[in-house]
Amino acid sequence: MINIDKIRKDFPILNRKVNGNPLIYFDNAATSQTPKMVMDVIVDYYSNYNANIHRGVHTLAQEATEAYEGGRRKIQQFFNAAKSHEIIFTSGTTHGINLVAQGFTHFVKEGDEVLVSAMEHHSNIVPWQMLCDRTGATLKVIPMNKEGVLLMDKYQDMLSEKTKLVVCNHVSNALGTINPIEEIIPMAHAVGAAVLIDGAQSSPHIKVDVQKLDVDFYTASAHKLCGPTGIGMLYGKEEWLAKLPPYQGGGEMIAEVTFEKTTYADLPYKFEAGTPNICGGIAFGAALDYLNQIGLDAIEQYEHELLEYATKKLLKIDGLQIYGTATDKTAVISFNIKGIHPYDIGTLLDKMGIALRTGHHCAQPVMDYFQIPGTIRASFSFYNTKEEIDRFLDCLEKARQMLT
Repeated sequence: MINIDKIRKDFPILNRKVNGNPLIYFDNAATSQTPKMVMDVIVDYYSNYNANIHRGVHTLAQEATEAYEGGRRKIQQFFNAAKSHEIIFTSGTTHGINLVAQGFTHFVKEGDEVLVSAMEHHSNIVPWQMLCDRTGATLKVIPMNKEGVLLMDKYQDMLSEKTKLVVCNHVSNALGTINPIEEIIPMAHAVGAAVLIDGAQSSPHIKVDVQKLDVDFYTASAHKLCGPTGIGMLYGKEEWLAKLPPYQGGGEMIAEVTFEKTTYADLPYKFEAGTPNICGGIAFGAALDYLNQIGLDAIEQYEHELLEYATKKLLKIDGLQIYGTATDKTAVISFNIKGIHPYDIGTLLDKMGIALRTGHHCAQPVMDYFQIPGTIRASFSFYNTKEEIDRFLDCLEKARQMLT
């Protein structure tokens, strides 16, 4: 059960005003807000034990190392990875995807195929296009329908011995659709293909168990999970991480260096060249502690209530169309109002203190499919309220009347 009054006190930013109005933050799919508990961890690190990790014998270095590796273990537990060294720290989901795409240069050749879904973020399209350009492999797109649901029969038909990799987001950032990865993963494995799942939009809202999913790679970003920007995670099965070559070279990722030859460090350090975002890794762990205190099941249930509440009320507005009407959705609503450009709505709502996203949401192929330039996207989190949705709807109606 969500104690919304208590939770909102944890987020200082929710008390501020924007353009003279109380802030309503409905841009959670872009980045979540950060609770004071996580901010305190960041301040504590820089105030009390800021030091480089792993190599120092002095007390501060040892404290920083333990806290950083503690963050890794918290991520392992949150996603239920079998081993902590299957968690690679990255700068975010995009970094994790690129790490795998670069490594697969060694496992993909001309004539092979990489499958991506039609509703991917650019970060889960461009790296695979680059991989295909390097190797001569072919990129194929799993189609979707007008509801924003993948056509699983078409996916089945596309799979073959040529398929080396299937990549898909768990949740669409543009539509909110929860993709059936519990079906997608074993179907890919049946033809010998590996699977990477972009979990940037799912991990804040759905409990993820990478072992139960049997997924080969899963990526996420801390800033979607109430943590700081610039830090993320890549989960990879140990067998795959052992085969992939390092993504970058430098300090920390080596075992032995001479001018003649270099040998690489064991997992996970093989993929973590240079001084890492130490504070970010520690704060990532703290953010997961915070989410665990509330409970992912409670978060999912409450956010679904917000989604249903807002959807019913939005559909009463004249000329409003929602894009992404899958039965299984997270709390994301993308919509347009007939005859009004999304940017104009977003600009007026900002004047009223409401923060939401307009544009193509780094998912231009989705917008091209619906033959629109972009959408207005309201995305909710567990610290949002039905009262905020009511005020948003009042302001949206005012904006609509001003623009028609």
